[in-house]
Amino acid sequence: MDILEIYTDGASRGNPGPGGYGIVMKWKGQRKELSGAFRKTTNNRMELLAVIIAIESLTRKGVQIRCYTDSKYVVDAIEKKWVFGWVQKQFKGKKNKDLWLRFLASYKEHQIQFIWVKGHASNVENNRCDQLATAAADSGPFEIDQWFEAHQEEALL
Repeated sequence: MDILEIYTDGASRGNPGPGGYGIVMKWKGQRKELSGAFRKTTNNRMELLAVIIAIESLTRKGVQIRCYTDSKYVVDAIEKKWVFGWVQKQFKGKKNKDLWLRFLASYKEHQIQFIWVKGHASNVENNRCDQLATAAADSGPFEIDQWFEAHQEEALL
């Protein structure tokens, strides 16, 4: 079976502040880049949203995926199974519940391995994702992170 490679990164200018995400997807010699921006968000939200957007963009289920990210927040929450404990405890005391629930809905449709890569290092695709994310954070066009802006006080606790 062919493996889809996904590289992701998130950026925020301030925490919270304007933010963006960048994605590179590689499949059977094909390459696709995605990016987006939000007017007010956090770095961790953009790191996680990049993964979500990449997975949600897939048109078929059951894809075998290797997802590379420089976010320990994302990799550890999934690979160390922390997020499943957060679900059982209804995310009490945890941030980004809305995004984690959205992630879990698409995560179960595929076979995904998460691999941490050092940010701003020698990984060409991670560096490209960083360029996409920071360019989006700097220039938009900006979407509104409705949940974050409506729940900002609790989101930042």
